[in-house]
This record gives sequence, structure tokens and C-alpha cells, in this order.
Amino acid sequence: MATSPDVSDLIERLRAVSEDLADRAISILSEAMREGQTKRPANEKVITQARRAVEKAIATLESLR
Repeated sequence: MATSPDVSDLIERLRAVSEDLADRAISILSEAMREGQTKRPANEKVITQARRAVEKAIATLESLR
């Protein structure tokens, strides 16, 4: 089954969101390291969890292809 242009567009937008979330998580980790923190910041964990959910949504939508 072919993916409609609307779904393909949505997948691309979700990919961009996933990349933005990954960039933010890396930024938080880098900042924590500069500050000498030894534990993974809680807000980075939440952002990573959100990125995983977006990746799951992408995979689900791609299954329409």
C-alpha cells in the first residue's frame, strides 16, 4: 500500500522533531558534563523518552508503506 503525501509529510515532520529532541538531549548532557555532574539529568531522560515515542510513531506510520 502506498503512503499518501499527507502521511509522508507527517513522517518527515516527525523525523525533524526526533532530531530536535536528540539535539536537545545531547545539549543537556554536555551541559551536565561541563558542570561536573556525574548522574544523567532527569530532564534528559524525559526528552529521550519523548524521542523514542516519536520514533515509534514514525515506525508505525511507515508500516503503511
